[in-house]
Amino acid sequence: MWTEVWHVAPYAIGCSLPVALLGAWLLARFRSASITTAMTVLVLVPLAATIAGTVGVARFMFTPQLKTTLLVSGLVALVTVPAALLLGRSIARRSVWEREARARERAAEASRRELVAWISHDLRTPLAGIRAMTEALQDGVVSSPVDVASYASRIHRETERLTGMVDDLFELSRITAGALHLTLAAVRLEDVVSEAVAGQAPVAARRGIRVQAEATDWPVVRGSNPELARVVRNLLSNAIRHTPDDGKIMVAAGVDGSEAWLRVDDGCGGIPEADLSRVFDVAFRGTKARTPTAEALQPAGAGLGLAITRGLIEAHRGRIAACNHGPGCRFEIRLPLAA
Repeated sequence: MWTEVWHVAPYAIGCSLPVALLGAWLLARFRSASITTAMTVLVLVPLAATIAGTVGVARFMFTPQLKTTLLVSGLVALVTVPAALLLGRSIARRSVWEREARARERAAEASRRELVAWISHDLRTPLAGIRAMTEALQDGVVSSPVDVASYASRIHRETERLTGMVDDLFELSRITAGALHLTLAAVRLEDVVSEAVAGQAPVAARRGIRVQAEATDWPVVRGSNPELARVVRNLLSNAIRHTPDDGKIMVAAGVDGSEAWLRVDDGCGGIPEADLSRVFDVAFRGTKARTPTAEALQPAGAGLGLAITRGLIEAHRGRIAACNHGPGCRFEIRLPLAA
């Protein structure tokens, strides 16, 4: 037995080794190619080396036994090559998914760090003001009823602002953690818009801003009333903050096929093109040039409102977009209609 092995070994190695070396060269040559190509080469090279070694041992005498061996090898190739292609594509898709997942994780981590930096700054500023005013009241530095009432009013405003920021953080954490559960029902957008406009009317009236809502046929969407009300409030609050005094904000709605749309047009003067793709990012506030007048009268938000708005709309299987329109910008949401 060992004598036969030593007799055929030189022929088997001599014929199969060049094929194996050629396969190694091909793998090195196509190392930057797709994983599917590499898997195909990995399957074909051993099979081709085996066939070459078998033919070499038979000394190129195509006997019936050799023909049977070659036929079996061909049938094996018909099975293994498609399997290698499918496996290569599966591995490639998984690799791409893992790279995208790592990229998303890095982006999310960077966003979280940016959010922590923004929030810590925004929390420290009003807290420092509240602390200074309460110490002034406690120490008797402020004693006249007018000054005391002014300090109390300012403390109340800052406290409400802090409460709103904490509520926004809680809502954003629910959205990012996937813990937001909606109770969907038929919701008439007219009722949601009317409630939001009424709630924001005092803020707009103090600066002479007109908020007008109109639609020829208010759509009924499938959604959750509290979350949709928050969406419209956020959009109106954002529009009021960035619209100059005595400006105008228009809210309109309608139906487009199987979707309902709602638009909020403001008079902010437009958003820089470089900022349009980032307005819904967490903690993004845009350039100060966008708010020449309103910023002095109303403190800038924490950069969470539009991020929360996008999260709530996407939870409704809808979408939101922003673009420059007329004297300002337009925020448009799309929602599925109720059955």
